Order: sequence, then structure tokens, then C-alpha cells
Amino acid sequence: MQNSRNAWQNFDFWLFGAALLLSIIGIALIRSSIAGNIELVDHPQRQTTFLIISLGVLFVVSAVHYNYWITLIQPMYLVTVAFLLFVFTAEARFGAVRWLEVGTILVQPAELAKIVVILALANFFANHEKKALDLKTIFQSALLVGGLVIWIFLQPNLSTTIVLLVIWAAMLWITGIRIRFILIAIAIVLVVVLIGAATGFAFLQDYQLDRISNFFFPDPNARYGETYNVDQALITIGTGGWFGQGYTQSTQVQLRFLKVRHTDFIFSVLAAEFGFVGSVVVIGLLVLVIFRCMKISQNASDTFGSLIAYGFGFLIFFQTIVNIGVNINVIPVTGLTLPFVSYGGSSLLSLMLGIGMVESVAMRSPNRKQIKQP
Repeated sequence: MQNSRNAWQNFDFWLFGAALLLSIIGIALIRSSIAGNIELVDHPQRQTTFLIISLGVLFVVSAVHYNYWITLIQPMYLVTVAFLLFVFTAEARFGAVRWLEVGTILVQPAELAKIVVILALANFFANHEKKALDLKTIFQSALLVGGLVIWIFLQPNLSTTIVLLVIWAAMLWITGIRIRFILIAIAIVLVVVLIGAATGFAFLQDYQLDRISNFFFPDPNARYGETYNVDQALITIGTGGWFGQGYTQSTQVQLRFLKVRHTDFIFSVLAAEFGFVGSVVVIGLLVLVIFRCMKISQNASDTFGSLIAYGFGFLIFFQTIVNIGVNINVIPVTGLTLPFVSYGGSSLLSLMLGIGMVESVAMRSPNRKQIKQP
């Protein structure tokens, strides 16, 4: 009982508070972004319900020692594969098959795959710490990731495929991968790109090719073409100025010029309503979450816990820069959401579960006191 009480004294309230505040801001922005759309009117309530459930999951996961997850990694991996296979029997939405319909709720198993990949790789590299840089170990870790990636890629879900591969690369990087292996990986990527170019990128869907081609070669005369969403996002961000037009006051949002505004382009809603200052505040909260995860990783008591915190911190970092990058048109449209802020119950639940795991690591780190509060 005493150990349990001491563990909760090490609970990272800065990490929890930042994640909670981002989620609340997200619900407020979702409410504004639906702009009277009858089909989406229940989305703020749904996101609130998922937040309440997610908070319960966070505290339960925090209470459990993170090492207990080691025994669950294999079953979770197999269940995730089963879900991903079962997804192919579902109805296609938006040109892809990614969701399982449970009553009136859409569940995206690919979000669970992110958690499983982080746990599986953390455990794998912790068990192969002395051989983490061997080519055989790298190949085995690639197979571990590939067992999930292949089914996600076939949905097709290129964005989550890239996320999982980037997590794998980040895990390799933190374990100290040799430069020659990095050069080999770059060479393989170049070969794949060349083969893809020679075959017309037959392994990509038409809409994926359109996103890439329209990013590099946009049609300047296309007013309502494939670049419409990105063009409207840039216009929406530009209307915000320094302090924004006010909550629910953006004409770009309320008159529905901005599309996919409650998910992919919610950052544009934030910029329009709260301006540059509000955007910086939200970005600052995301940076705080990432920073706390990395500090907890640095002070973890073992390699497994350290890699868990590092993996989730990097996941949030990557999704943040990609989502914002899409909104300001510096990278092609990917479909990745802004962590904690964009609408999506599966995404919010998986992120809070991840924060719970990171909290579990923090609560059981002997050097926790070395983490200075901001």
C-alpha cells in the first residue's frame, strides 16, 4: 500500500494536465467546426464521451506496472492482426476500408496498431539490447513491424503505414543504429521510388497519387479541384491574424468553405478563431507533452520503460508536425489528425492509453525526482 501511495506521488501532472487541456480544446473546436451540420451534430458529445472513457483508461493503465504489459504484447499483436483482417469485410468509406462499425461507433484498429508496435518494439529492443545493432536484429524488428504494416497498407492507409515505419526508424535511431545501415535504408527507399516511378506507382491508389502530384504540380487554374481543401485551409489560417476572429466567428468555418474541418484541418479552425497567439499556445501544449515524455524516457528505470515513453513521445511529435505541415501546405495531404485535438474516438482513446503507459513509467522511475517541473 505504501509503495502504491509513493508511486502516485510521482504522477506527472504536467503531462496529464497538458493532454487533458488539449482534449478539452479539441472538443470546443469540434463543436465550432461542425457549423450547424446536422449529420455531425453529435460529434462533440461523442468526443466528450470518449474523453471520459479515455481518462478512466489512463488512470487504470497508470496504476498497473508497465512491465505487466510484456505478457500481453503477443496476445495484443494477434488480436490487432485479427481486427485488421476483419476490417476488410467492412464497408468502404472515403475510398478505403479502415473502420469497424460497433453499433453507431466507428472503431479504427490501425490506432491500436500504433500502441502495439511501440510496445512490441520496446520489448524487442530491450531483450536484444546487446545485439540491437546487428543486421539480424534489425531484420527481425522489421518483420515484427511488417506483420501489422502490410494489412494497414492494403486498406489502403498510407499515412498510418508511414507512421509505423517512422516509429520503427525512431526506435532504431535511439538504440544507436550504425551509419552504414542508414545509408542502406536510404538506398532501399530510392530503389523502391525508382521502381514505383517506372511502374507508374501501381501500388498506390489513384487518390494517393493525386495528392502527391497536386502537391508538387498544382494546377494554378483549378478553383474547385484537388487542391481545394488545402487552398481553403491556407485562406482560413490567413484570416486569423494575431488573435483570431473569435470562437465560432470564422466565416471560412461557419460557412463551410473549409472542408474536413473537424479532423484533418482542425488546426486551420484553431488559427482562424484564435489566431497566431492561440495556435502557439496549443503548439506549446503539444511540445510540453512531447518534452515530458522524453524526460520520463531519460529517467526510466529500465530500457523497456524508456522506449515506451520515447515511442509515444515520438508518435505525438511526428503526427503533430505532419498535421500542421499539411495545414500550411508544406507537405502533401496525409490524413493524419492533430493529437488530442482532432475528432476521433479511437485516436483519443489510444493516445490517452499511451499517456497512461508513460505515466506508469514515470511513477516507477527511481530518478523521477530529477525531472524538474517547468
